Amino acid sequence: MIKQSQRFARACVVSVVALMAVTTATAFASAQKTDKPTPKDDDSKKPRLSLKAQPVVALSPARIVLTAELAGGANDFEDFYCATTEWDWGDGTQSESTADCSPYEAGKSEIKRRFTVEHVFRAGQFRVQFRLKRRDKTVGSAGVNIQVRPGLNGQEGR
Repeated sequence: MIKQSQRFARACVVSVVALMAVTTATAFASAQKTDKPTPKDDDSKKPRLSLKAQPVVALSPARIVLTAELAGGANDFEDFYCATTEWDWGDGTQSESTADCSPYEAGKSEIKRRFTVEHVFRAGQFRVQFRLKRRDKTVGSAGVNIQVRPGLNGQEGR
């Protein structure tokens, strides 16, 4: 009977220790979850910029359609309102344009979310960069790689 009582007492101690370990681990995990830095308000409102090319592999001379898109975020995100657009074609040339816009009004002004252009590439590999700029400061950027192979009979196109 005494041996049974001792086994029962040991089992209870092991159970209590296990319970304490689980409780401590749960409390530690909860503390870690709440210790994460909260994103800045601007980060949750900032749209994400992406750049796509169609096609990404072509024969020279290749007319490539590039589309930069802003997804998510606030429609009136001030940094992207009436921003200058800059295309760096990766072939030594660039294009830039600035729209004439009304002054920014929070809650009323809307950002442009889609920018589409065509560019002709000769044979080579190119890294195209799209940038949104405010007063010479880049506020958003995205890039895409393009490969253009020599055309028929190894010609690069004219």
